[in-house]
Amino acid sequence: MISLQDISKQFSGRYLFRDLSLQIEDGNRIAFVGRNGTGKSTLMKIILGEIDSDTGKIIRSRFNSVGYLPQDSVYHAGRTLFEEAATAFDDLNRLHERVREIGSEIEALTAHGGGNAPGLQELVNEMGRAQSILEHREGYSIEIKVQQVLSGLGFHERDLSRMTEEFSGGWQMRIALAKLLLREPTILMLDEPTNHLDIESLEWIEGYLKGYQGSLVLVSHDSRFLDHLVDKVIEISMGKATEYTGNYSSYLTQQAGRRAILEASLKNRQRTIDSQARFIERFRYKSTKARQVQSRIKRLEKMEDLTIEREESSISLDFPDPPRAGRVVLELEGLSKSYGNNMVLQDISLTIERTDRIALLGPNGSGKSTLARIIAGVDTFQGGLRNPGHNAILSYYAQNTADALDPDKTTLQTLDSVAPLKSPGELRTLLGCFLFTGDDAFKPVSVLSGGEKSRLALARMLLRPANLLIMDEPTNHLDAQSKAILQSSLLRFPGAYVIVSHDRDFLAPLINKVAVMNGNGLNLYHGSVDEYLDRYHREQNGPAGGNTPPESAVSTHSQKDQKRKAAESRQQRYKRLKPLKESLEQIEKEIAASEKKKVEIERAFSDQKTYNNDSLIQSLHIEYSQVTSRLASLYDTWTATEEEIDEITHND
Repeated sequence: MISLQDISKQFSGRYLFRDLSLQIEDGNRIAFVGRNGTGKSTLMKIILGEIDSDTGKIIRSRFNSVGYLPQDSVYHAGRTLFEEAATAFDDLNRLHERVREIGSEIEALTAHGGGNAPGLQELVNEMGRAQSILEHREGYSIEIKVQQVLSGLGFHERDLSRMTEEFSGGWQMRIALAKLLLREPTILMLDEPTNHLDIESLEWIEGYLKGYQGSLVLVSHDSRFLDHLVDKVIEISMGKATEYTGNYSSYLTQQAGRRAILEASLKNRQRTIDSQARFIERFRYKSTKARQVQSRIKRLEKMEDLTIEREESSISLDFPDPPRAGRVVLELEGLSKSYGNNMVLQDISLTIERTDRIALLGPNGSGKSTLARIIAGVDTFQGGLRNPGHNAILSYYAQNTADALDPDKTTLQTLDSVAPLKSPGELRTLLGCFLFTGDDAFKPVSVLSGGEKSRLALARMLLRPANLLIMDEPTNHLDAQSKAILQSSLLRFPGAYVIVSHDRDFLAPLINKVAVMNGNGLNLYHGSVDEYLDRYHREQNGPAGGNTPPESAVSTHSQKDQKRKAAESRQQRYKRLKPLKESLEQIEKEIAASEKKKVEIERAFSDQKTYNNDSLIQSLHIEYSQVTSRLASLYDTWTATEEEIDEITHND
């Protein structure tokens, strides 16, 4: 058990929390929640003893062991992956070594003195005690346990012999997490553990932690992760800790009820204050009322200070209306990408249509970010084709987008540089939604943290008109409020998007297709992320009840017949689509030429010299009328052709 009593902590004169008290008891599964900057990570470090509190005291049970996973800044080197993970069992490894030493000592004694050699019985007894401890703590299964945990976290068997310094930052965090899980401390404290996991590893760690015997303390913005694991939520807000019983969804319900009660109390309190203030003001100078006036003044001074954290969830943001794209916004055909001898992507084909909302999933290292960069046009590839569709305008958010920000600009200037027509008030509202409030608008980018830079880069993306958004892990540094604002904006966005993310709750309402990286290739599934995960679990667990006949039960003749019919259907569809696609391509060329001509005529109209030539003016008006009429006709034909292609593609 750990007990915090009247803990206070301040930085630069600002209190993160004051007189905060809470308890972590055996078997607790606790989530620390609150907006970014409220001190959740700092509180974890105070509990660990890494940071001293300014006031208060911490009582720790001497029977507890605490394991802690920070958000970042973890690095391992000098050992293989297996050796590093196995350091979690250093005490058992030392015991194994002692057992080997005892065996050698016993062998040496018996060789010289036989079974009655002096000291032999003591060694035998020590050997028995050591072996008993190893059996009790499963010390003979270390290799199996290490491999199981590393596999669950996404490492492959070939990785076990790799040196740890070869792994990137996200994988370094997984190594640290693996060591913690293998150590099995009585209290496991994890700060944003899901940031470096893909969906498959995330689901594995959820299952593992559900069966964990110790206490859990989690900081995470993944609401589904918390829902599955915690039974108590401690909200850190305005320097106080408020405890709620139940999972994260239950906390949200209770918090809304508590807020309603607080708001009602505030209104009643304000009415009382107003009433007392009127009495004081009216009778302040009447000697006959002096005692009543003083009584009311003291009553006001003793009234409890009630405050409610400012609510911004009603703020609504929208991406700029994008120009209408063609039916196909972007197409990849047979695309391949390698780094030296390492083939990352092979024969990738993907068609992104203007109504597509695609989640790009797959294990870490499978090439998701590489494919996202290629889709966005910021990375090269060796083979295949990348064909942007008609009027396609792309906007890209990368995990390292923050590095491209101008360090000398303020946060407000950073937004103004991409949206000069927006008022400072509108830009500051957007900054506020991404946790830049007050004077934060005038902070230079150079002093921002990595998380703040990422949020600023995301806010800047919301100002650029585009009809295809490519977003690589956009929620990693967002708290629940900012994530909800981004999610709502994407729900209303009329264009297409491709999102790389492991956040299932964020993706759930957004996605209508799932593209899964598999080896070097890609498989596309229609439906939501939850539907894909259900299908994935069914495939992993096999058909229920044996109702599905084995593939061998299907006759060879039937298989050949099905393949022949499918081939004939594809051929017929190709014959019908080919002339329509060729026609659509020609129409789009004519539209582009007509739009260019229209712009040229409009420029001529704005030239003062044009108005000195009556015949030129007349001919320009005639030509402009013809061009606009032609464009209207072309757009009608373009829409009709696209609809025909749509019907053939989706109905055949």
